[in-house]
Amino acid sequence: MAERPRGGENGPVETPREFDVSLRNVAVAVAPEGIGESVFVEDSPAELLEAATGSSDVALEFRRTLGMFATGVTVITTRVGEQIHGMTANAFMSVSLAPPLILISIDRRAKLNALLHEGARYGVSVLEEHQSSLSDRFAGRLDDGPEPVFEIVHETPLVEGALAHLVARVVRSYWGGDHSLFLGRVEYVRYGDGAPLLFHGGRYERVFSEPHVFSALAPELLQPILAAGVERTFADGEALMRLGEPGDSLFLVVEGQVQVRRRGRTVALGPGELVGEIEVLAPGEGRMADVVADGEVRCLEVTRADVLHALELDPRAAIGLVSVLASRFREHT
Repeated sequence: MAERPRGGENGPVETPREFDVSLRNVAVAVAPEGIGESVFVEDSPAELLEAATGSSDVALEFRRTLGMFATGVTVITTRVGEQIHGMTANAFMSVSLAPPLILISIDRRAKLNALLHEGARYGVSVLEEHQSSLSDRFAGRLDDGPEPVFEIVHETPLVEGALAHLVARVVRSYWGGDHSLFLGRVEYVRYGDGAPLLFHGGRYERVFSEPHVFSALAPELLQPILAAGVERTFADGEALMRLGEPGDSLFLVVEGQVQVRRRGRTVALGPGELVGEIEVLAPGEGRMADVVADGEVRCLEVTRADVLHALELDPRAAIGLVSVLASRFREHT
């Protein structure tokens, strides 16, 4: 199990890199004894692991396979005296609601591994989608960038600005091959609004929510496009669009509210919101969601033909759309 996002899959295995932050420039005391002090030297025979690709490097294939499981990114922290220790990790999971238990997995070569033991506390800071540079810094891959700022809760450091925080006390520690598993009973939780930073296939990803394209244009470029719209009203429960049907127009919600239902998730959109932006730019592609009126709704409908005509009249709007789409591509690659 990979304990943190790492760049590069080839080459020698590196010792996990971490960050140490002194609160008062006081040296760290001798690490307490615990699971991190033990050494397990017996390896499982390599021939027991089979790679479907036929590759001789089954360890690399195993790592790549595990990388297909998308995870959030966390920073695991603890405090020894006046010194804060921690590292970026994606090997974190919930275990139980009653009692409240979580589990982290730490590489046995990591300094943090030797500092955690039964009775010790650790913090989990779930990073927000814009905190990839903090993740890189805490993993030792970035020398400059934002300085970590911590809040101390239950004598445990937590990264400020994170999407969610937990503090847990280690109640059990287990051997996990080249990692150690630390089961913690949660003593503190907090969460805020926002989207999480994700890790998948060896790189950072972000949650792709409702796509906004035309609505990201400057008002002077968007208004001529909307001026071609035709007003329509929809009764409560009436569909503006259905999943899979031709996406030959977009809608601007003028009054009321609509529900966008996609893959089991429902998002409410109100006045000033646009729906059907992506599909209108993709001839032959069907709608990506069901959109249903929630109460009486008044909209402007702009057809694909009217959109294209407006873009021909003002090439600046077309250039603006390309810029918006390019920025979306950068965010999600």
